[in-house]
Amino acid sequence: MIEYLKLTNITGVKINYFFICTTKLWLFSHNIQMEKENEYVQMGNLIHKFRYKRAKKDIIIDNTISFDFIKRGNLLEVHDIKKSRKMENAHRWQLIYYLYYLHKHGVEAIGVLDYPLLNKKEVVEPKIEDFEKIEEVVKKIKDIISNKMPSPIKRKICKKCSYSEFCFGGDG
Repeated sequence: MIEYLKLTNITGVKINYFFICTTKLWLFSHNIQMEKENEYVQMGNLIHKFRYKRAKKDIIIDNTISFDFIKRGNLLEVHDIKKSRKMENAHRWQLIYYLYYLHKHGVEAIGVLDYPLLNKKEVVEPKIEDFEKIEEVVKKIKDIISNKMPSPIKRKICKKCSYSEFCFGGDG
């Protein structure tokens, strides 16, 4: 049973970071943001800026969620542009969260993950179980960000992370 949690301050980025790294989630949620200096983030921003030029981009709803762009047809399509598929699970859950948010407000939609550098698209049509999992994730995120910072766990992906130096010094 979907209970439609209060979603204040739970953004798509926080959902994404939950699936990547809870330390990154905590830091970002406490306004420690280091993405602007990161070359991989900057490359992603360039892809976002110069691809899909005809689409109206960055549609923001309730200062909480931001779609890269939408298409209207028989069913609303919410598009999210990503640089690569390396974090595909996190990308998928971020998009499911957007669809959950819309569903909560009476708007039915499907999602599309766009990987322009790979010339690939993935359609995301969530099931009720996905929305139930999103509710669990939102509760966990609220718990994580209301407690002390989780200890960083060094993994392969840390080398390209904008928080690597913060977490591990020069050893990221």
